[in-house]
Amino acid sequence: MSILPESPRSNRLPVWLLPAALLAGLGYFATEAWLLSGDLGFPLDDSWIHLQFARQLAAGEGLAYNSGELVTGSTAPLWTALLALLFYLPGSVIVWTKVLGMALYLAGVAATFRLGSALGLGRGLASFAAALTLATSWLVWSSLSGMEVPLFVALSLAGISLHLRERAEPGRPPLAAGVFAVAALARPEGLLLLVLSLVDHALVFRREEDGALALSRPPLHRVLTGGLLAVCALVGPVVFYRLAGGSFLPTTFAAKGGELRRFLPDLQYLYTVLGVLLREQPYMVLLAGAGILALVERLGTPRDRGLLPALWLVALPLAYSTISPAGRGQLLGNFGRYYFPFFPVLILLGVLGLERAAEAVGPRLRAGTLRLPLHAVAIALVLWPTLSALARGAGRYAQSVANVQDSDVAMARWLAPRLHPEAVLAVNDIGALKYLLPNRVIDLAGIANPEIRRAINQAMQEKRPWEPAVAAEIDRRRPDYLVVFPSWFPALARDARFRPLYGIEIRDNITMGGDEVVVYATPWTRYPLKE
Repeated sequence: MSILPESPRSNRLPVWLLPAALLAGLGYFATEAWLLSGDLGFPLDDSWIHLQFARQLAAGEGLAYNSGELVTGSTAPLWTALLALLFYLPGSVIVWTKVLGMALYLAGVAATFRLGSALGLGRGLASFAAALTLATSWLVWSSLSGMEVPLFVALSLAGISLHLRERAEPGRPPLAAGVFAVAALARPEGLLLLVLSLVDHALVFRREEDGALALSRPPLHRVLTGGLLAVCALVGPVVFYRLAGGSFLPTTFAAKGGELRRFLPDLQYLYTVLGVLLREQPYMVLLAGAGILALVERLGTPRDRGLLPALWLVALPLAYSTISPAGRGQLLGNFGRYYFPFFPVLILLGVLGLERAAEAVGPRLRAGTLRLPLHAVAIALVLWPTLSALARGAGRYAQSVANVQDSDVAMARWLAPRLHPEAVLAVNDIGALKYLLPNRVIDLAGIANPEIRRAINQAMQEKRPWEPAVAAEIDRRRPDYLVVFPSWFPALARDARFRPLYGIEIRDNITMGGDEVVVYATPWTRYPLKE
């Protein structure tokens, strides 16, 4: 499997690749439909948050969560805009959201193959990398999740592929920076990818006659042009964030606790990230180092494609480890989803590390009179943990959907015929409750109400308990009802002023913040529940 450029025909997408990816997605969808008896949903409450923002946008309300209250709560405005278009289509927006996610997942699988070709992998190895990508359970999970992950995967891979070609052909216009800027509107990690791409453009090497590696004069005009293109793509959203939210960053950044906490990387955080990757792709994690060394070896040669994939794989965990809170609040996302877009790049670097061994051994290994099909054995060995995780992941995905349906969605459905539309709810999960009810919500997590998050942060900076700060905000706003996980607010749950009205126990919970969600009447309840 040569790393030399191949014919255009050999770089065509394998005909089996997208049908195989579609089959994986349909398998997860069928598991969800079967387990929930056709009651489709999403594996995170955050998915409903995206839909609420999108519905408001489609209705002409702008980026508002409660009507008339603009808030910079979406870290994925591009995803929000795409979802808003789905509200103009007939039928269920939940189904259309899953169709969109599946289409972007297929695009990500195709982009993995093309990025493999841009890295110089032969058709066989590029196809193998794409196969590992399509079989990665968290990527299939993401395709049906209603979250922005597949959009960011497709954009980031397309941007990296374009960046590699620009490195190989300096005459190309530096358009990759614009793609990364657009990707940053799908996930904020795209901003780091953009910066790394500009750094990689500036790091141009040459080989001296004695074989030594020397740094060439950086093409600053290309770096500046790419940076200017990125600014043009980002200036609108950034100005909106500043005017509407008082910060250049969305409110979610503060709600997740993102701020500089240490100057050296947190090893416990890095260990956790490694576990997320290792459980899905153990061999690729072990081989990625060899792939990084292969990129370094190519520097200054005709095969030089820069170091962007390696920089991306290393820099993001290091950067996040310096701003992540400790303990349960680690900046990973549910199930580690902030790192799901890593899988295609990790896989490609791992396959790149395998390349030389695959060429050296050849298609078969002779053992006496036997000729063993070594490639088939190696492929089966590497695929086994991924396929095993893929099979287990279908049940995990459906269980997560069931957890959300059995908690926030079930509570919203219970409240719908009983709750006056003018009643105000204070909640710590704002997604399904707001999407399925017409009532105004007060977000105790601070995404839709960033001033609450600022009060909590102030209390924590002053070494005061955060729950009394939340209680003070509740007292100030006087909602009609609380809908919370009692385990999050034990003091409030014991407060005699708040009377429990109805609770739902979440069976086999692997997703939600607590194992029970309860609605409480408050001392300020103006609208009693209907019988």
